[in-house]
Amino acid sequence: MTEKGDPSQKLYTRMRLWEFPDEYVVEPTDGSCGSCMEISRKDGSVKLIDEVPDCSSVRVPKIQKIFGVIGILKLLAGSYVLVITDRECVGTYFGHPIFKVSSMKFFPCDHSLVNSTAEEKNTEAQFKALLNVAETTPGLYFSYDVNITLSAQRLYDLGDETKMLPLWRQADPRFVWNNYIMEQLIDSKLDPFLLPVVQGSFHNFQAAVGKDILDVTLIARRCNRRAGTRMWRRGADSDGFVANFVESEQMIQLKGYTASFVQVRGSIPLLWNQIVDLTYKPKFEIMRIMESPRIVERHYLDLRKKYGNVLSIDLVNKHGGEGRLHEKFANAMQHVAGDDVRYLHFDFHHICGHVHFERLSILYDRIEDFFIKNRYFLISEKGEKVELQHGILRTNCIDCLDRTNVTQSMLGRKMLEFQLRRLGAFDAGESISSYPNLDESFKLLWANHGDDISIQYSGTPALKGDFVRYGHRTAQGVLADGCNALTRYYLNNFVDGTNQDAVDLLQGNYILAVSRDVKPSSQKESTETKASFPLALGLILTGLFFAMLSLRNVGHGLRNLVYAIVWASISLGIAAYVRANGQMFCNRPSLHQSRR
Repeated sequence: MTEKGDPSQKLYTRMRLWEFPDEYVVEPTDGSCGSCMEISRKDGSVKLIDEVPDCSSVRVPKIQKIFGVIGILKLLAGSYVLVITDRECVGTYFGHPIFKVSSMKFFPCDHSLVNSTAEEKNTEAQFKALLNVAETTPGLYFSYDVNITLSAQRLYDLGDETKMLPLWRQADPRFVWNNYIMEQLIDSKLDPFLLPVVQGSFHNFQAAVGKDILDVTLIARRCNRRAGTRMWRRGADSDGFVANFVESEQMIQLKGYTASFVQVRGSIPLLWNQIVDLTYKPKFEIMRIMESPRIVERHYLDLRKKYGNVLSIDLVNKHGGEGRLHEKFANAMQHVAGDDVRYLHFDFHHICGHVHFERLSILYDRIEDFFIKNRYFLISEKGEKVELQHGILRTNCIDCLDRTNVTQSMLGRKMLEFQLRRLGAFDAGESISSYPNLDESFKLLWANHGDDISIQYSGTPALKGDFVRYGHRTAQGVLADGCNALTRYYLNNFVDGTNQDAVDLLQGNYILAVSRDVKPSSQKESTETKASFPLALGLILTGLFFAMLSLRNVGHGLRNLVYAIVWASISLGIAAYVRANGQMFCNRPSLHQSRR
């Protein structure tokens, strides 16, 4: 498992970025003595050069230390190079260091912009603003030495020839966050610079179990096929790829043995959405219901190919808007359910309420047979395969965040206890709670895991995180949930449209070409794009202020009462218009309509 690939395919781990007037030069500084990469600042073209060009005595180039080139994105009037400017080592995966991107920056190759029209310059400036948003993308991880896009079982099964390939060629493209923006570097055959980056989570801890040291790692890998924000990426597309699809791998090392257990989460695989309209819970809209069986079948066919048997746990409410989704999902699952695919509905809110999450034991009792039968991956101290994981637990709620994380943490806990008994670290009657330090660390591990996944999709930490973190609900946790819920409302309605545009730009969902209409819809003249919630709110408050002022002076004449009624009517009229046309006043994506 710890075999290294061909030394000639090694990635550069430290580099210098030279900013010359007409080009950037990326120079390896890790002692590898490799070629430098030159990037034209006029058109973004790249090539290898033997050494850094001589510096002019008139204009000394800026020099910056970088830790990787993530990719190159072409926009209307130029290209932009994304590099890692700072990193943090967060742990190891099979003995190889794993790094988190602490900061990254786009460097422009836009000298051709000087010949562009004023309109093109304005459009390019709007795209640059989206790149500023993209620079703050959370939860990006990478390794120079090991393929972190694959679970331990899939990594073990790689053939010797595949292990000798560059990391980007070994990687699962679903989990390579920079898959699209690496294309130009791939075409130029710049393998030592091609660094696959994963969006997700990486946490680990060590704890004593008797005389043994247990090492526990929890990894999340976010799929890029239907990437985006909470309200602008729901459900599935016509190919069966779902929003917020995340693979979670819990891995332990003990007594020389390595064990891995993989779960997945993902949005309900139907064509549905919730378009923000200023209400707290927008209505669910299910589209093209007749296609549901085909889309569900595609989704589960893909899961079976990649993971084996599937048990799908549906945690949504049985009634209300969620109930409609559950009904359509359950009906569609009848067409795919069989020996290798099972569907189970568990109304989380009805059974567990808001505090009785220990009742998840009811769910476990119903799935224990699948849980034990499909096992986990295990290799011995000699590197020999002992067990294989034959199936996957797929969990969903509406967002696949809060209820899902509570449930997956319970399943991870059960599996860890199962594995520790198998390896002789636990007696039959022992559990994780028998070891306070292990118990506390494990809860924190899954709480941080859930927070990371939630921040990437919704903008806030996970709700119900206090139960995962402490094992019970707390007053502070309930208060934090209220604050996070309000923050989600604000982000969903007034921020996430722009964030979705940034995601679409980097994932190649919106590709610029000179021959197309590249004007973002925010530039196009329409009532919808001119609608401003802050302006409307300001007018409403102004009207109410003058209405109150007039009411205070009613004693001085009937005219003030008329003024008060007029001002109040204006405020109520504006409020009614905003309420009736809520979608117009929300921050909406302008670049790309999700492909269905």
